[in-house]
Amino acid sequence: MLPAGSYWMSMAAPASELRSALAADPMVPARWRIDRRGRELSDVFTVELSPQDHPLPRHWSPGQFNMLYVFGAGEVAISISGDPANQYRLVHTVRAVGPTTEAMSRLRAGDNLGVRGPFGTDWPVVAAEGADLVFVAGGLGLAPLRPAILHALANRGRYGAVCIYFGARRPQDLLFRQQLERWRGRFDLEVEVTVDHAATDWSGPVGVVTKLIERGNFDPLSTTAFVCGPEVMMRFAAMELAGRGVDPDEIHLSMERNMKCAIAFCGHCQWGPHFVCKDGPVFPYGRVVDLLTITEL
Repeated sequence: MLPAGSYWMSMAAPASELRSALAADPMVPARWRIDRRGRELSDVFTVELSPQDHPLPRHWSPGQFNMLYVFGAGEVAISISGDPANQYRLVHTVRAVGPTTEAMSRLRAGDNLGVRGPFGTDWPVVAAEGADLVFVAGGLGLAPLRPAILHALANRGRYGAVCIYFGARRPQDLLFRQQLERWRGRFDLEVEVTVDHAATDWSGPVGVVTKLIERGNFDPLSTTAFVCGPEVMMRFAAMELAGRGVDPDEIHLSMERNMKCAIAFCGHCQWGPHFVCKDGPVFPYGRVVDLLTITEL
């Protein structure tokens, strides 16, 4: 829906005023161009976008998401996976699992996407300065965590231990493999990767990611944790972290689910008393622990 009077503005107002009016409406997508497109896995790709309708995009923070609109196909909520130090470029890592994301996977450099956002709560990585940081990712969950990790690495001296624990189904399902290898080569990080199933050429751990948390080198009493992945994995990872002594309110989960309008209007993402698009997607574990145990909620 266009802002009231937008038709008359389009007839009489300068283009800059029209862009400002459109930008004020959170339901109107701005046009962004795909500058680069890369394939991460067989069904996962990354697009890098630059703004076309306005020179100054809205500031975004690690953990927030955008609504990406594929013209003629539909709209989907996708977390931002790029570097927060570069606010003039949006990076989204997407799995092609439905009509909209499959249509997006067919776009190429030079094509356009509609973008609404950013929306939602963020990873409290700035508020966690001085603490140990623990990042726990499962599968595609590394993508929403990557901006917070990049922020922590760019400001490494502001944190204690930094631990990254990543689990995937198979070695060929490891996301951002080259970046993981670079991180593992640093002396100021603990990076551990595990897989559920592996052939004989895999030399790393085999098992669930919670096994990595058990032997992690961090101080539970001075730790802020960030967890993203399949919901069952997040529930058990949060339980393991809390069991080690991490304050449940210092364990943060990204609960992306069923987001359609992104402004708490349609009700699709209601989760108990919360609207995930507005109250989340990042929630403290202590705030939602009871909801996680309710079947089919």
